[in-house]
Amino acid sequence: ERIETSVYHLPLVKTLSDSRHGDMTHFEVVLVRVTANTGVQGVGYTYTIGAGANAIRSLIDEVIAPLLVGEEITRTERLWNLMWWKLHYVGRGGIVSFAISAVDIALWDALGKRYEEPLWKLLGGYSSEVTPYAGGIDLMFTVDELLAQMQQNIALGLKAVKMKVGRTNYREDIERVEAVRAALGPDTVLMVDANMQWSVESAVRAAQAMKPFDIHWFEEPTIPDDYLGHARIEREGGIPIATGENLHSIHEFKNMIAIGNIAFPEPDVSNCGGITGWMRVANLAYAHNLHVTTHGVHELHIHLLAAIPNASYLELHGFGLERYIKDPPSLEGGVMRAPDLPGHGVIFDWDALEEHRT
Repeated sequence: ERIETSVYHLPLVKTLSDSRHGDMTHFEVVLVRVTANTGVQGVGYTYTIGAGANAIRSLIDEVIAPLLVGEEITRTERLWNLMWWKLHYVGRGGIVSFAISAVDIALWDALGKRYEEPLWKLLGGYSSEVTPYAGGIDLMFTVDELLAQMQQNIALGLKAVKMKVGRTNYREDIERVEAVRAALGPDTVLMVDANMQWSVESAVRAAQAMKPFDIHWFEEPTIPDDYLGHARIEREGGIPIATGENLHSIHEFKNMIAIGNIAFPEPDVSNCGGITGWMRVANLAYAHNLHVTTHGVHELHIHLLAAIPNASYLELHGFGLERYIKDPPSLEGGVMRAPDLPGHGVIFDWDALEEHRT
């Protein structure tokens, strides 16, 4: 019956930095509310790292909303394909996938509420427990700050952590990785993330230098378009590769798995076509005997990992919405449990958001 959008400009608690995007002070959230003629309302959202939210909102308001109003809310595959092919010529991914994602998430939330089922059960209900890791955005932290962050995460009960790499001189990264591994000991899982910073040659050298420190995965070592480059980094560097937060279609994931030889596909539900798109990637990964990890929006991804049999770690991201949602998922004994509220169960504090509305 109705699709409404709103945009929020949310400040980060502290400035965060990585090798590709520099200093980040805020992020944008595009919220979508889909209302059925029964009165059931679903909420979906996507986010940016500071730019592009108004373009996403325009696509939804001017193209997607008129396209979908009057359709049956339960026909998620039909609605997804209507959106995809209407915008395919100008998009085929990119900002179009962000817009489709926000709407698709809202549709699935409404579907869960209609059938009074939590999303993770509606999608398959494999296991309610998911194992998280802390995804630090900490490239410019001093070594002392980095180690303090790691110890705080371990104190929370986390058994896996990730740090940023990708400094101008990669030898500084190696020194930082060595210091973190020494502080964590051998039993904590450690990942690294270069945010696409390096050439293939530089990534190979970095991977070879980091290999002695038992790195669980090397994330986004180079640009996401270089499938053959990823295969070379994995082959010559000797560390499993994770990537996918910048892949926006099932076709990109198909090529990255088949050609890039990645070990951990990393779809982001907020930009890969929503829940419909994310589940397609998870099924593709299953067919290749691969485990799926996530990027950002962990309050949504907890449902998706809980739904499937080939789940890897859930990223707890620095761009968290905890200040703006009620009863966010909590960590107990090193795991997080998917909520049993209908739909995705994310209940926004609209009053807290309102002051940041643009």
